[in-house]
Amino acid sequence: MFDEKDTLCWKCGAFTAAAVSEDKREGIRCGECDDDASTAARACGFYEGALRASVLELKRQPHIAFRLARLIFVAQQRAPVNRADLIIPVLLHPEREHERGFNQASLLARELARLSRLPLDEHSVARRVHTERHRAGMDARSRRDSVANAFAVRHPKLVAGWRVLLVDDVFTTGATVSACAAALKEEGAEEVFVLTLARA
Repeated sequence: MFDEKDTLCWKCGAFTAAAVSEDKREGIRCGECDDDASTAARACGFYEGALRASVLELKRQPHIAFRLARLIFVAQQRAPVNRADLIIPVLLHPEREHERGFNQASLLARELARLSRLPLDEHSVARRVHTERHRAGMDARSRRDSVANAFAVRHPKLVAGWRVLLVDDVFTTGATVSACAAALKEEGAEEVFVLTLARA
């Protein structure tokens, strides 16, 4: 699991082995996320081992284990994502959600809102494009192209001026959350942060 001592790209949260002093961490950039629309992204840990097993179980069963809830809550308390004042889950397209029966990002967002006491908005953002499932081996450009313009903000007045925290289960290339962040920023969101359980 990541902790406050790990050196990460300040924008996308990519892990770097470089050791830097605490006062220089905000200047660390990986160079791969310059075009991402989100302000900053963080994950609880790498998509491996017990965390990977927990994420896969969450995709099958609509239940948030106490350990997962606590993990994402602790991550939400750290800078810079702790500046957010509104939680929004990354939505599935209605057809995909119907196939699965639930949206795991919504389950995480609800639990995080309960623990953090931040407001939750599950209605302002809609996924209007039923995108192809991201397959293993898809490169970053293909992933970005597949989600371009996939999101729309239905209630702009409810997001304008807010610092939004987008919640999802896994951060792979950042394409999906970046597309969602772009839609929110176009409608006046002040900042858009991203928090996921795992990072691929």
